[in-house]
Amino acid sequence: MENPPVSQDFTAPGPVKEILVRSCYDCHSNQTNLRWYDKIQPVYWQVAEHVRQGRKGLNFSHWDKLAPADQKAKLWEAVNQIEQGAMPLRSYESVHTDARVSKQDLVVLKNYLRGMVHDMPNDTSKIHALNKQLHAAPGILPSILPRSLNGITYMSEYKNWQVVSISDRFDNGTMRVIYGNDVAVRAVKANEISPWPDGAVLAKAAWDKLEDSEGNITTGAFKQVEFMVKDVAKFDSTGGWGFARFKTPQLVPYGKTAMFATECMSCHKPMKDNDYVFTFPIKN
Repeated sequence: MENPPVSQDFTAPGPVKEILVRSCYDCHSNQTNLRWYDKIQPVYWQVAEHVRQGRKGLNFSHWDKLAPADQKAKLWEAVNQIEQGAMPLRSYESVHTDARVSKQDLVVLKNYLRGMVHDMPNDTSKIHALNKQLHAAPGILPSILPRSLNGITYMSEYKNWQVVSISDRFDNGTMRVIYGNDVAVRAVKANEISPWPDGAVLAKAAWDKLEDSEGNITTGAFKQVEFMVKDVAKFDSTGGWGFARFKTPQLVPYGKTAMFATECMSCHKPMKDNDYVFTFPIKN
């Protein structure tokens, strides 16, 4: 297992950096520290694959390759996965016990993230974006609906589906609502979401978050909608889920090739024990 050159290492206050180096760097940097027991076959093959996949999803040694907004998003995603128990991987943590993230460690990381958030009441750029959308010609769905490169067609009916969860991405100032189709809602009510049944569809719509001077929160401009479609046979290569994303009110399909779904899967892979789904449904 080689350690390629570091183009720019992640920088943070000492306590934050120490936690991430101890718990994340072996798989998510070019500064992997293999112990003697990691080098024994066949364990080495598994470790090498974990490192390869880890660097692909997040590499703290190439921090300069990410735009500032993407850096925040990656940190938010990492801390969210730690809080959900998806990271560090249990198989890794069971052997490398020093990688375990304690409750105190998690508080340090979350406080660091909160310090990166700067509330901007009456954010003029977001207000301008919203007004631009409101004054644009009313959107009319084309006769041929947009389709992602892996064959998933935009589903306008998601707006009438039941809300199963909500989330607030404070790292990038967006609000998200997760909807479920009838199959997904029945699965939630029956607590049959491990795994989710074939035919279940989750839609996550995102808007800018607007906050006025009195602290009232409203949705701003529409950003995108993402779909997760459960079809084990059709999407076997991506854990039984098909992924699609349609951006802006023009519903532009995301991705330059059908392989974009592997990017989605690399993000969701740590949630394998939750059938690759981050959403924890709100139960009535």
